[in-house]
Formats: sequence, C-alpha cells, structure tokens
Amino acid sequence: MTWFAIIAIALTGAAVLFLVLPLLRPGRGALESPREVNALVYRDQFKELERDLETGTLTSEQYTHARAELERRLLDDVEGGAQGTTRASGSARRTALAVAVVLPVSAALLYWYLGNPQALTAPKHAPVDASSISVDQFKQMTEKLAARMQSKPDDPVGWMMLGRAYKALERYPDAVEALQHAEKLAPGNPEVLVEYAETLALNRAGTLEGEPTRLLDRALKISPDDQKALTLAGTAAFGRKDYAAAVRYWERLKTSVPADSELGRALSSGIAQARARVGGKVPEVSQAPRRPDAAKTVSGMVRLSPALAASAAPDDAVFVFARAAEGPRMPLAVLRKQVKDLPLRFELNDSMAMTPGRELSSVERVVVGARVSKSGTAMPQAGDLEGASQVIQPGARGVLITIDSAVR
Repeated sequence: MTWFAIIAIALTGAAVLFLVLPLLRPGRGALESPREVNALVYRDQFKELERDLETGTLTSEQYTHARAELERRLLDDVEGGAQGTTRASGSARRTALAVAVVLPVSAALLYWYLGNPQALTAPKHAPVDASSISVDQFKQMTEKLAARMQSKPDDPVGWMMLGRAYKALERYPDAVEALQHAEKLAPGNPEVLVEYAETLALNRAGTLEGEPTRLLDRALKISPDDQKALTLAGTAAFGRKDYAAAVRYWERLKTSVPADSELGRALSSGIAQARARVGGKVPEVSQAPRRPDAAKTVSGMVRLSPALAASAAPDDAVFVFARAAEGPRMPLAVLRKQVKDLPLRFELNDSMAMTPGRELSSVERVVVGARVSKSGTAMPQAGDLEGASQVIQPGARGVLITIDSAVR
C-alpha cells in the first residue's frame, strides 16, 4: 500500500507540474506578441513620417502634428497592452491553481469509483500451502471448478485442471470425461494428450494398450522430448513385449534425467530388464523365483471395520495395493483377495509390479491401501469400501489397514 501511494502521488504531481508550469512561465509567447507587433507598426510609421518630411510631402507643421498624434496613440496602446498582460497573467495563475487542485482531486475520485480502494488497506495473505489443504477442502475446490466449467465450457486449461483434480481423487471416469473435453478443444497440446492417455490407462486397470498408446504417439510427434510421454510410451512398449522400442524411449529420456534420481534409477532398472529380454537372457516367467529382499517388501494386516461388515459380501473382491506417496498414482504392487479372506495378512513386493521400472523398491515412500470392490475391478466406484495406511517406507512390517469408509 505504501509503495502504491508513493507512486500514485509522484505520477499525479508530475502531471500537475507538466500542465501548470507553462501557465506560470513568463515566456515569449502569445501574451507579448500584440505589443511587439504594435511596436513594429509604429516604428515603420515614424520612419514614413520622416521620409515624407525629407521629400517635402509634409510641411514641418504637418509633420509635428502627425508625430504628436502618433506618439499619443502609441502611449495609449502601451498602457492598454500592459493592463491586458496583467489581466492575462492573472488569468493564467487562476488556471494553474485550478489545474493543481482539480486534477489530483479528480484522479482520487475516479479511483475511488472505478478502482479498488479496499485493496489499499487489505491485509497481506501468505501463499496457500497446498500440503495444508484437507481432502474435504480439495473435494470442495474440485466441485467449484466443475461448476465453473459448466458456465465456461470452452476453456481447455480449466478442463485439464478438472481432469487432474478428479484423477487425484481417483474419480477416473470423471477425469476421462474432463480430459476428453480438453483434448477436443486443444488437440495439439502434448500435455493434454499425455494426461488423457494416463487417465485412460488408470481407468482401464493400468493398461496402456489401444487409445492411450495412440495418444502418446501423437504427443511425441509434437513434443519428442516430453518426459512423461517417453516414460509411458516405454511402459506401453514393454507391456506389448516390444522391448527394443521400450529401450529406445527410455534411453532417450535417460539423457535428460539425473542418474541418481528416483526416475533415473527406475529407468536404469527398466532398460536393463528390457535389454535382457531382447537378448533372451531373462525368461518371461521365472522358474525358481527367489525370496524377495525384505528391504523391498511391505507387509501387515488388512481388516474390515465391524460397522461396514454388513455392506460387504463374502465373495466381493479385495485389492491390496501400494502406490508412491508422491508422483503418479498408478499402483506399484497389487494383491487380490476376497472379503471372506479378511482379516488378511499380506506382503507386497517387486514381483507384483504392474510396470517394469516402477517397482515398490524404486521409490522411497509409499502408501498402502485396501479396497473392497463391488464390481470386481481395481478402479474405485461409488459404494466400494476402502482404507489406507500412513506414508511409510519400503521394508515396513506390521502395517495395519482398516477398511472403514465408503467411496462416494
């Protein structure tokens, strides 16, 4: 507010000075021009009288009388001009005073009417910390955005934001619909294409085959070095057993990713697996699987809250999964059981990975969730029951998950 006031006052003062100074300056302008013109005229008339006297056109008496008359007129004009100059000078001062008063007052009144005076005294607010927003607050913000998009359906950025919000809430069908709107409005935007492809895959239990792959191909034609597009395209190629293509995608991405980062380590692991499969060194199914490293597993127990026991049938599917605490929400490991198996002791490890290079051991922090699915699919739907752990590290033991809430 202080700087705004200082700048506003300075600019207004400069404008006042720019207008007032010329009115007060005693220059050689229009106020003195009539006197100068009259003096020149009278000087010529005096010279003409002298020439007439010399040539004999006028007698001495006529010359004396004409000169006296001319001097009297000159005196009258000089006195009248001085009074006019005084009057003009006074008028200029009055105009300057009016400008100096009216201009600042008018500017202040206009800002008060057209501007935002309350902003001058409004308290400053610190930026909102996204980590402090609760799930309920995020849901409310999402619903407000959804309502806004109904009144502004031609905003592709708004649709993409809404799709991302729905994806974060694991409302994948709604996310797909929102991103479909964004893609129609901005078909050449690679960011929209990649978001749409990933969300379609999440809505299809993680598969990138078909339309998601076609969307990724379009995105890479527009932006060949898009990191997320390269990651998913490599995953899609690995899933359809095109290991050479997976290596090409991931190698291109690896050149722009720090080797010691989480993504860098995941890429190295995925590339190694893909190269081994290309060379036939790794069988598609291990004949003698080794016991997973304890540091790369998460184990514990899942139980169903007694308050929700009547809402679940014995044959309903139960999915236990681990996902990264930060980044993509695609599961790192998944285990499927049934309600009749609850309470259930579980263990999740790298052998349950859905995507090569995205194993449980490739991240530093995870969240373990459990969901009772009425439809039998891994995608959450209204009426499903769920529960989740706190953020933990791979290697955690004795994790307790209670399925105690319904998906809405």
